[in-house]
Amino acid sequence: MSAALLTPLMITLPIGMAALMVALGGRLPRRVLDVLATATAATVAALAVVLLVATATAPGRVIAWAGGWTPRQGMSIGIALVSDPISAGLAIIAAVLATAALVYSWRYFDAVDVYFHALMLVFLAAMCGFVLTGDLFDMFVWFELMSAVAYALTGYKIEEAQSVQGALNFGVTNSIGAFCTLIGITLLYDRTGALNFAALGANLAGQRPDALVVASFVLLVTGFLTKAAVVPFHFWTADAEAVAPIPVCALFSGIMVELGIYAVARTYWTVYSGTLPPSAIRGPLLAFGVLSAVVGGVMCLAQRHIKRLLAFSTVSHIGLFLVGVALLSPAGLAGTAVYILGQAGVEAALFLLVGVILLRLGAVSERDLHGRGGGMPITATLTIIGGVALAGLPPFATGLGKAITEDAGVTEGFGWLVAVFVGASALTAAAVLRMAARVFFGLGSPAAKDPTSRGADEDEGEEVEEVPTGGVPRTMLIPPAVLLATALGLGLLPGLGGAIGQIASDFFDRAAYASQVLGLPTPEPRTAAVHVSGFTAASVGYGLLSTGLAVLIAALTILRSRLPRWTLAVARAALPLLRGLRALHSGHVGDYAMWLVVGVVALGGAVSLILG
Repeated sequence: MSAALLTPLMITLPIGMAALMVALGGRLPRRVLDVLATATAATVAALAVVLLVATATAPGRVIAWAGGWTPRQGMSIGIALVSDPISAGLAIIAAVLATAALVYSWRYFDAVDVYFHALMLVFLAAMCGFVLTGDLFDMFVWFELMSAVAYALTGYKIEEAQSVQGALNFGVTNSIGAFCTLIGITLLYDRTGALNFAALGANLAGQRPDALVVASFVLLVTGFLTKAAVVPFHFWTADAEAVAPIPVCALFSGIMVELGIYAVARTYWTVYSGTLPPSAIRGPLLAFGVLSAVVGGVMCLAQRHIKRLLAFSTVSHIGLFLVGVALLSPAGLAGTAVYILGQAGVEAALFLLVGVILLRLGAVSERDLHGRGGGMPITATLTIIGGVALAGLPPFATGLGKAITEDAGVTEGFGWLVAVFVGASALTAAAVLRMAARVFFGLGSPAAKDPTSRGADEDEGEEVEEVPTGGVPRTMLIPPAVLLATALGLGLLPGLGGAIGQIASDFFDRAAYASQVLGLPTPEPRTAAVHVSGFTAASVGYGLLSTGLAVLIAALTILRSRLPRWTLAVARAALPLLRGLRALHSGHVGDYAMWLVVGVVALGGAVSLILG
């Protein structure tokens, strides 16, 4: 089979199977539906691996044109599917996580409708289409399909009012972001008359960035940052993940939000890099990234609802990913790619482990679960491993990606970013380790009521009809164990740093992308391959420091009653800040829409001021 045929097959296969399952769902037993859905996702994962090998060994990108509408004399009216190692790698992550989530679902749901399996497969197809498309409007189509399916999956338990409310917050906020993206595409099409990434980049190259181009960039990126849950576009995240089924949360935090960061990098380097100088967007994107890392980390530590805790952990790490992309250097992108590779498995595994806790103990609040997880040694061990992986402990892939990105920041003159990476990873890991210590070992006193809670946060979430008395099914423990083992194995993979450095350099080469897609003569490479060294003595030290800080912070929060009075006074002084942050997360979708507008204005104003 030609490699070019793999890209459309990865999209059409899950959609076709979803349609078949819906048509025959009433006639098929539950186990047949489980096997069909899981086998389809696993097949997509295998196809994505083959595609990755093809892109890594081919002289250029793997390109497929819908309907055979290939370019003529550098002009294109067709829709292209373009695969490079980064897009193929993201497709692998999406398919692997979908497979893990579907295996997990075998025993997670006592009864499940065929629409769950179908929605999961369409969600996978939308994510694959999103990363493989070479057309901006086509990317928007997959963006919208992804959002519509995610909305349905968030509110899957439609009989629960909280589930519907979380889905509503998700749907409205992401729809506003989608409208911004669509308007940005419209402005860009008005200026260039093109929608293909390569054609757009060729039309804009060398032009002065006027108000229309800047507005199109800001609006386009706003939708992607909303999907990525970057502060202040992030408010939907915790509300949605608090009520969505656990397998869905694993996909949301494991891959969906990361695709928003990918879209920012893809559109800038293939479309805007020839007209918008790096100096115009580096500062604003860095600011949004640092703000997300800090706010997400603080809110994560303040949570008592475990699913909300992990949702804010995602926000914090998304901020770190945006920082890596905002460095606008191949090394920064390489580090972010490795970081996402490890973080996807770790974050998804932690959500799946929370599902085990919910199924066995019937709650997801630290207060209600204090000391009740003593009979779950495997779950406890895996949760602790996930916590230290969040901290970036070497040799996990999270630690390797964090190390490469930190080194890239130092090289670009932003050495202070190391403190942001260490602090954010320590805060999120501390929250997970504190939860594990209380739930599984009963350490300290039961968690006090969340001082930042708006009242119902700690009690909302999925409900279980009946708490089982038996052991945990193996199909619910194997997926998180495999995901964590993969995150560790990837960090130990020899040559990963060097390979990702070359891949990131190729990703930056807009001229080569355009020539390969449009069939033009191949120019000389404009971006020299960067050497990514992987772990260094300094980066290992930072990884150990963030892990040590995580353990220390977790211990301090557990043993707070034994701390000196002055430390408690300092903690009380921080409560107004925490309450202020909590007040911003009001649960009212109107407030979230207002903050989205604030983010658009801030991003647009910052870019415009820099350009003068």
